Amino acid sequence: MNDNYTVLAVFEYSTEAHVTKSKLDSEGFDTMLMDEKTIDSDPLMSNAIGGVKLLVHKDDFEKAVTIYNEIRIYQKDKNGNAIFCPNCNTTQILIAPLTRKNIFYMLFPFFEKTRHICNNCKTVF
Repeated sequence: MNDNYTVLAVFEYSTEAHVTKSKLDSEGFDTMLMDEKTIDSDPLMSNAIGGVKLLVHKDDFEKAVTIYNEIRIYQKDKNGNAIFCPNCNTTQILIAPLTRKNIFYMLFPFFEKTRHICNNCKTVF
């Protein structure tokens, strides 16, 4: 990876990455994708190599994060309503990474309860 670039986001498939990349390119950011061709040739490799990485020039990283946070899709409840953060009351909610604290959840991760994280204040609930 080029030292002048920083990973902005990681996507499971290249089509998702291209949508965000094209928005950033239209705003004048210098971007590129990493591992795109590998995953396009074998989509099952996405989890193994960590997905398609969207790279942004490090000088533009902070501005790119702002634009990315405006266009990204946030979580909704099962009725399609926005989920609010209990700490800062924003609707910028994402799925929190799994903790897998014991062997049962490592073997059967689908039994672990879904937790959310606020993209604004980083509160996990």
